[in-house]
Amino acid sequence: MLIQACLNGSRRLGGHPALPITPEQIARDAVAVKDAGAACIHVHPRGADGSESLEDPDVRVVLETVRSVCARLPVGITTAAWIEPDPQRRLSMLESWSVLPDFASVNLGEEGALAVIDLLNERGVGVEAGVWNVHDARALVDNGLDDACLRVLVEVEAASDPDDAVQLASTIDLILDEGLSQAPRLHHGGGIATWSVVSAAIDNGHDVRIGLEDTLVFRDGSSAANNAALVSALRAMTIAAGRLVQSATPFPLSASPSA
Repeated sequence: MLIQACLNGSRRLGGHPALPITPEQIARDAVAVKDAGAACIHVHPRGADGSESLEDPDVRVVLETVRSVCARLPVGITTAAWIEPDPQRRLSMLESWSVLPDFASVNLGEEGALAVIDLLNERGVGVEAGVWNVHDARALVDNGLDDACLRVLVEVEAASDPDDAVQLASTIDLILDEGLSQAPRLHHGGGIATWSVVSAAIDNGHDVRIGLEDTLVFRDGSSAANNAALVSALRAMTIAAGRLVQSATPFPLSASPSA
């Protein structure tokens, strides 16, 4: 079972005392979560003002800084449309990346998602297909995207009630199963539903994700000190469930742009 650490997401500067924003902060957190049991990380690069960015200089510096201290840890980043809503400009940004992430998440419900997947595949970047709802799950199956994906992210952050979130994840799984999807699935929730979603995913043998992007608290509602503490708690859950936790290993894709 793989544990992914989501270090910062779209949370604003000051959203948590330990939220990593700068490349140096993200790199320190990468080392800490790897030591705590994360097999890979998901990061939202930031500009000089702390806002999310897909610009080449911001992507390049965070990837290079993380890899300088944690070379064996695969690094993934976002391609979220809310960072750059214009589909063509977003594609241009991704085309300009001079240093490539090991993988990138693509939210299937966003405009231009299929073009982003095609571009990432062309550049040799692994694709995490973000499935938020039933419509997204059907789109993945109907568009034959399974072979284009490194993994499927079953993301049920929009469901605020834990029981509803677990049920939605189960429904998405059913649609993917019926569509014969073979790509590995990584489940995660958001806010109060986070721990219920990952607990059910562990029971069902799926990969899971945790970090300050998804939640600021432990399962009992107490505040989490940092990303490493959240990863440690999730690792303890997986071990208690009898699951073997995967260690970080070098990703098979190149960190340099394709020709």
